[in-house]
Amino acid sequence: MNTAVVGEKMTQEQCTHRNNVQSSEKPQVYKVGIYGWRKRCLYFFVLLLMILILINLALTIWILKVMNFTIDGMGNLRITEKGLKLEGDSEFLQPLYAKEIQSKPGRPLFLQSSKNISVNIVNSNNQLLTQLVTGSSGFKARGKMFEVKSTSGKLLFSADEQEVVVGAERLRVMGAEGAVFSKSVETPHVRAEPFKELRLESPTRSLLMEAPKGIQILAEAGDIQAICRNELRLESKDGEISLDARRIRLMRLPEGKASSTSSSSPGTRQTVYEVCVCPNGRLFLSQAGTGSTCQISNNVCL
Repeated sequence: MNTAVVGEKMTQEQCTHRNNVQSSEKPQVYKVGIYGWRKRCLYFFVLLLMILILINLALTIWILKVMNFTIDGMGNLRITEKGLKLEGDSEFLQPLYAKEIQSKPGRPLFLQSSKNISVNIVNSNNQLLTQLVTGSSGFKARGKMFEVKSTSGKLLFSADEQEVVVGAERLRVMGAEGAVFSKSVETPHVRAEPFKELRLESPTRSLLMEAPKGIQILAEAGDIQAICRNELRLESKDGEISLDARRIRLMRLPEGKASSTSSSSPGTRQTVYEVCVCPNGRLFLSQAGTGSTCQISNNVCL
């Protein structure tokens, strides 16, 4: 019993002593935050970030000013209700796809390229239908049909796989060698320019002119010449051949020789001849007499 009382007293004294010791000590304060070199580094990074933000903002404003960014577009490019509008010179580094390209009213449309300009028309399967290429080597067009019309809509030129049509009132060939046709030519009228010669020539082959209702060759103020190396043949199957002129000259006709009994007396010069025709159609001259001398001088027909 006494032992328990003593132990309890000692415990109370220890508690009283501990409380006195704690009350005599000063209260400790713990600081929360970044101090020292860490704080200085944080301020430095914040300041650097603000400088970068200001530089970025200045560069953005400068780009907007230089590129002329507006609500309607950028630079020479304007966005309208009908599409895009470009003002001034424009350069395209990649293919341009557009439904319609037109210039300002009253202003020309100028296309320029260092190599060539190609215009391609394709179908839904990306197959080429029509192509137009202009380059240093020339002008090329590819398609099923090619047409050229006047401002009034009149057809001037048309070409397809079947035929080539020239709708102008006059086709003029200015080359020194004229026009060369490898096949036949069908035309209702062939005429030379005023005061110019018309020449139809086939250097190595034949020249054939056909017409079901007739062929008319007319030279109102000049001559007509038909020159050949071998034979010149005039043939009329059902009609006749008429030579209508005030004077008809048959040059270099052979002269038939008459027998010695019927020859003219020596010393006289024969100036009048008779034109005779052989059964084969050959013409020759015979000395004229009181009667016909064709039978006497028909040795040419042999």
